[in-house]
Amino acid sequence: MGVLQAAAQALRTMREHRMRTLLTVLGTVTGVAFLITVITVIEGMGHYIEHDLVGKIYGFNTVKVRRRPVTMDGDEEEARRYARNPMITFADAAWLAEQMETPGVLAYSSSKQARVATSSGAALESVKVIAASAPYFRVQALQVARGRPFSEREAERGVPVAVVGRDVAARLFAGRPVLGRTVQVAGVPFRVVGVLERQGSLFSMSLDKMLLVPARSPLNGLLFGRNAVEAVSFRVADPSALAGAATELEGWMRLRHELRPADPNDFDLGTSAGALEIWDRVSRVMLIAGPALVGIALLVGALVSANVMLVSVSERTREIGIRMSLGARRRDILLQFMVEAATTSGIGGVAGVVVGLVFTVFIRLFSPLPARLAPWSVVVGVAVGVAVGLAAGVYPAWRASRLDPIAALSHE
Repeated sequence: MGVLQAAAQALRTMREHRMRTLLTVLGTVTGVAFLITVITVIEGMGHYIEHDLVGKIYGFNTVKVRRRPVTMDGDEEEARRYARNPMITFADAAWLAEQMETPGVLAYSSSKQARVATSSGAALESVKVIAASAPYFRVQALQVARGRPFSEREAERGVPVAVVGRDVAARLFAGRPVLGRTVQVAGVPFRVVGVLERQGSLFSMSLDKMLLVPARSPLNGLLFGRNAVEAVSFRVADPSALAGAATELEGWMRLRHELRPADPNDFDLGTSAGALEIWDRVSRVMLIAGPALVGIALLVGALVSANVMLVSVSERTREIGIRMSLGARRRDILLQFMVEAATTSGIGGVAGVVVGLVFTVFIRLFSPLPARLAPWSVVVGVAVGVAVGLAAGVYPAWRASRLDPIAALSHE
């Protein structure tokens, strides 16, 4: 019997025994569906972090100097150590800009949540207010859709002007003209000179609910620390220059703070590449741990398939005896059941891929998690399904091929 004949026989058997086929396929479908879902979520997270999170929050090809890290692991001693670090000031940022020899753009910024209101009574809570220098727009690649960003001169003089995000413009002015209007932050009026292009969202949190003002504006010392900044950012055009820029910036900061060679840094320094490296390590662990957990479901599916195949061999003992009496060799019987197992689980693998893609669509539509289909995962899903069937069918097929023809013919 050839492989195609065995496959055709397997399909006929599957039609004749639908419930048994369903039980055999179900375990494979579940395992493959979850495998596809895990891979698509991990791929989506990777693409999301690389192209959105790091770019929009950290900035591409950017090194940042902060007084303390954005997040800490909860170590109280570490928190106290960072609390003792000196504040980074406007003067520090200006000095660094003069010293840096690596070609790039330097900006400084601070941010805080605040209430933004208009004179007409409209208000919006928890707006991310960013006080920054003028080059911040270039460092973060922020584009202005209407109006303009505030200028270097306005930033140096601390003119109370603002650039608002799309959500702020829509919620406070409801489609009315925005440019030239006034908004109030901490009781200070700011004239709107620009509206940013849509930024989108990160994990269902809007990036358009923001407002940018010059760091030296009247909010300096009111909403933010007096002449202090949270971060100094330096962006290079060439990614290969990022490591050198980080080393140089660290050296100048240590010189500025008069640190001795043996002294640890009294500031935090990180790069966008470092953030991506952290995700690469996490994603590698997830790509190992995720499928490993899914493997448990596939193992259960394989056990179910093996048991159903054993029942099938028992039920078809007489059929096997008849085939052997008509000249079927043991390898023909073995081939028949192996192909039947592979065909059944292969169909389960395809069905599992379809179900996994449906799960992926639901995740993208109804959850904040990103999901992105990796074409190779479809091939892996089907291959895993077939492999599970072959592994589950080895023993039942071997047992069927070892039946005694005379005993099989007399089986009732």
